[in-house]
Amino acid sequence: MKSKKFETLAIRTQLERSEFNEHSTPLHLTSSFVFDDTEQMRAMFSDEIQGNIYSRFSNPNTTELIDKICLLEGAEAGWATATGMAAVFTAFGALLEQGDHVLSCRSVFGSTHTILTKILPKWGISHSYVDINDTENWQDYVQENTKIVYIETPTNPGIDIIDLEWLGNFCKKNKLLFIVDNCFATPYLQQPIKYGANLSIHSATKYIDGQGRVMGGLIAGDANLIDEIQGFARHSGPALSPFNAWVLSKSLETLPVRMDRHSENALKLAEWLEQHQEVELVKYPFLPSHPKYDIAKKQMYAGGGIVTFIVKGGLEKGKRFLDKLKMISMTANLGDSRTIATHPASTTHSKLTDEEREEVGILPGLIRVSVGLEHIDDIIADINQAL
Repeated sequence: MKSKKFETLAIRTQLERSEFNEHSTPLHLTSSFVFDDTEQMRAMFSDEIQGNIYSRFSNPNTTELIDKICLLEGAEAGWATATGMAAVFTAFGALLEQGDHVLSCRSVFGSTHTILTKILPKWGISHSYVDINDTENWQDYVQENTKIVYIETPTNPGIDIIDLEWLGNFCKKNKLLFIVDNCFATPYLQQPIKYGANLSIHSATKYIDGQGRVMGGLIAGDANLIDEIQGFARHSGPALSPFNAWVLSKSLETLPVRMDRHSENALKLAEWLEQHQEVELVKYPFLPSHPKYDIAKKQMYAGGGIVTFIVKGGLEKGKRFLDKLKMISMTANLGDSRTIATHPASTTHSKLTDEEREEVGILPGLIRVSVGLEHIDDIIADINQAL
């Protein structure tokens, strides 16, 4: 199957058919599995043979999803969790020890910021934020106890782009683990492991589901790291439900088609917004005006579905814009088939201070649009009347 194209792998990677010869993978809604005899039970619990024991450990539906994401990411192994943030925390919890240090890009999702600044310090784990555009000085932030470099690209919500090839070489030179939150791009648009990442993490709740139905998280990467993650997760319990795994695996079958349309709509919207007199600034990876346009074109197949822009007039004008939207949704999600608009300063990144938000470009008038699959004319018409 590895020789097949991405679209084929996303559709044709599935469990072996049962005696019923089903065409679509069935649901395995069971909390536990039975053993043929005591010797088989003993061998499975001691990891001498592989098999399903308990759905907190593994389940056929979860296994199918993991196998699929590993093929699509080009990874050796993977693990699934209940949410995207469970995936982030599980990776940190499994791989970090007291006294370790994390080097991170400054622009990260609000909950990731909270983990780095409030939760990990409880266990003696420190962090440093680095300006992604200041590559000449990254070396100055590496400490003797630095273990992980953690980044998002494109970042949330600033849509900054980090050169994965440069950072992969940097991590290899400094013998650091390299972890990428690949949620915005998905494995269809970007495969960080090709550039030296040890782990690629997803909030499968977003584009992998694609319709705002279920939550899930995925981690794919080096087998030795996944072994540690698996041991941590089996006992801490951030398990993905079999039903959600089934939904997400089916959703991956349409990921390429959806991401093509998301990206096409987003680019058209970004180009239109750049010409609007009420818009101060537009950020989108595949706009030539993006400062890292050339890098985005090098490492991404398309620009993805997220556009950010700054409305002239600051906070009050931004709030007025959102309140005037008629079709576009205001909700705490992204990557949906429906277009969604949010105000990061008062929602996803509200826990940051004003200074912290300003440092990563989250200005009071910044609007993040997760561009959906509706007709682009209708998306533009709603934004136009609101502006």
